[in-house]
Amino acid sequence: MFTGIVAAVGRIQSVTPLAQDANAGVRLVIDAGGLPLADVALGDSIALNGACMTVVEKTASSFTVDVSRESLNCTVGLDAPGEVNLEKALTLADRLGGHLVSGHVDGLGSVHSFEPVGESRELIIDVPKALSKYLAFKGSIVVNGVSLTVNRVTDTDSACRISINLIPHTVAVTTLRHLHAGAKVNLEVDLIARYVERMLSVEGVRQG
Repeated sequence: MFTGIVAAVGRIQSVTPLAQDANAGVRLVIDAGGLPLADVALGDSIALNGACMTVVEKTASSFTVDVSRESLNCTVGLDAPGEVNLEKALTLADRLGGHLVSGHVDGLGSVHSFEPVGESRELIIDVPKALSKYLAFKGSIVVNGVSLTVNRVTDTDSACRISINLIPHTVAVTTLRHLHAGAKVNLEVDLIARYVERMLSVEGVRQG
């Protein structure tokens, strides 16, 4: 589990195919940036842009993960060198500064716009219609590993559009500062909303 509070911005240094096969995954070597690795052991989980990955190798300043083809097909930002948001798995002694995050990407959103509004920036994202039922005014969503609050939800026949306000601090300490219209982003909906939807659907079947 994670909180969606980015601990550091790292950088994918290398991307190596795990096999000579179109369905093969890749091995990533990540410079951890400011993320302390002294307490990280092999097998531990670290979220990369919101996707939970397992550490298979590490040094004092970098770590390595293997990413399956399935994960690559369901995410963005994990298939080429570049910056990534990093967060180590939550411990029971940590503060829950964001919200409960599983590190499982539910879908890809598309940035509609990312514009200054006063001292902040407004991020508007088009979300897949299938995820719209999990989104609510003042609810939580994870964008590229960052826990954010939804300020507005607008539903259309084909999609769902949400508006998010980013304070200067969030822009400065995450990779969200690089977003632009048309960019794809990893999305994870609120964990509690997902369970509520499941409970209501099962109850509906029972009553039917």
